[in-house]
Amino acid sequence: MWKDFKAFMLKQNILALALAVVMGEATSKLVQAMVNDFIMPIISFIANDPTAWKTYAPGGFGIGDFAAVLLNFVIIGFIVWRLTKFFIKEPVAAAKPATRECPYCLQQIDARARRCPHCTSQLTTPAAA
Repeated sequence: MWKDFKAFMLKQNILALALAVVMGEATSKLVQAMVNDFIMPIISFIANDPTAWKTYAPGGFGIGDFAAVLLNFVIIGFIVWRLTKFFIKEPVAAAKPATRECPYCLQQIDARARRCPHCTSQLTTPAAA
């Protein structure tokens, strides 16, 4: 039952979609914190609007709030990365076909070739496969 469920989650890309939504939400919070804590105080200072200035951090910036959101983003990113590694295994690389060197142009060719694809020379006998 677990194998069927895992195959369904991977085949239908449900897992990828769920992880993308989670990362998108974390990224949205990070961008919102950056705008609210760094960009808006600068804009309010330029616009000379003292009511919008933040007073709880030096220079009017909300560094603590941004640091909390950034830490939250890093933790969520790490968990999403580990879940991806757990569910989605790297495909095993296929064995490379046997090759040999063309005696005329010295290019690597398939060991079973009877004619070189680079110089089109007729090869006497293919190498033993």
